[in-house]
Amino acid sequence: MAVGFDKGFQMHAQGMLLRTQRAEVIAGNIANADTPGYKAQGMDFKEALAQASQKQRTNIYKTNEKHFDIRTGSEDFLKFRVPDQPDTGDGNTVDVQMERNLYLENSLEYQASVQFLNGKIKAYKKVISGGQ
Repeated sequence: MAVGFDKGFQMHAQGMLLRTQRAEVIAGNIANADTPGYKAQGMDFKEALAQASQKQRTNIYKTNEKHFDIRTGSEDFLKFRVPDQPDTGDGNTVDVQMERNLYLENSLEYQASVQFLNGKIKAYKKVISGGQ
């Protein structure tokens, strides 16, 4: 019986790549918190992952059948956030507390994915080694 490593890791690889890109967007928002006129951006993770999954199934460009296609196209999901706080007069829409919370949440979800993948790898190693 063949083990499908690509099916076991494909979505997690895409998810981790999207989480990394989301962290960069949030960090950019935090870095520009004092920039006049800067508009905070956000990424709809679920929508980006769904598009990446769909793209994976329908539009694969690989040099070898066994390669993963981890291009996500997450740039399509960068949208300006609707500010929760009143305008401070400089046109900046970054809420630093919210951005920090989003960054922490994203980091925790990334770590959960890493731990999940570690568990899968350990399980595969156990199967391959015969349970020893």
